Amino acid sequence: MNNITERHQYILNKLHEEGNLNVINLYRHLKVSSVTIRKDLKLLEEKGLLFRTHGGATLLNPYTIDKPVNEKEKLQSSEKSKIGILAAKLIEPNDSIIIASGTTVTSFAKSIQNKKNLTVITSSLNVALELIEHPDTEVLQLGGILRKSSSSVTGPYAQNILADFSCTKLFLGVDGIDLEFGLTTTNAMEAHLNRQMIEASQKVIVLSDSTKFGKRGFGRICGLDKVDRIITDSGISEHFVVQLQNLGIEVTIV
Repeated sequence: MNNITERHQYILNKLHEEGNLNVINLYRHLKVSSVTIRKDLKLLEEKGLLFRTHGGATLLNPYTIDKPVNEKEKLQSSEKSKIGILAAKLIEPNDSIIIASGTTVTSFAKSIQNKKNLTVITSSLNVALELIEHPDTEVLQLGGILRKSSSSVTGPYAQNILADFSCTKLFLGVDGIDLEFGLTTTNAMEAHLNRQMIEASQKVIVLSDSTKFGKRGFGRICGLDKVDRIITDSGISEHFVVQLQNLGIEVTIV
């Protein structure tokens, strides 16, 4: 398939089927050089038909921007509520868990019924406020620099506190999940704190609505090899689910 028009049509059709494309797979299938494929993707991007990514292309803009928490909580609110309800069922008596920040994990905190001898460490002010009335739940609020857009704390003080704990589970919200770049957030300091949370946890559970897949934030948290489970909604593409499962990640769809 050496005709440029045919190649471009194939690329766009495949992109609409899968949502994401890989340069290596394209040039192997089309039997042209990787340089030719990259030129094709550049031309298609200039026409506004796709977005180039590292090693491939996607239909959706892969870059996320920071938004205030009161704006984020209105987006995909029904999906976030369902994710939170299912995630809350994973908590067991005597668990010691970490809950990061974000509107999806706040929905999760709202769904937590009073659990016997539950210990929660959190960077989120909103999560702490949701759990403060639970008589059998001990809440350790991390301290540090207050990030107003997310109503959470970041910085070295919070990171240093985490070094003294080992928890059973981390419930993590993210701004982007990319197959190559991994988990990301829009804030570099928050990304670093999230990495410390991962180090302090035996199991990493990501709570994310389907709009976050194929997206990248400014700050990289970690690669997908650190993730044990992802809970999301039915908007996620089948292709993405298969790729995640091939990486050994348990994917639960609500």
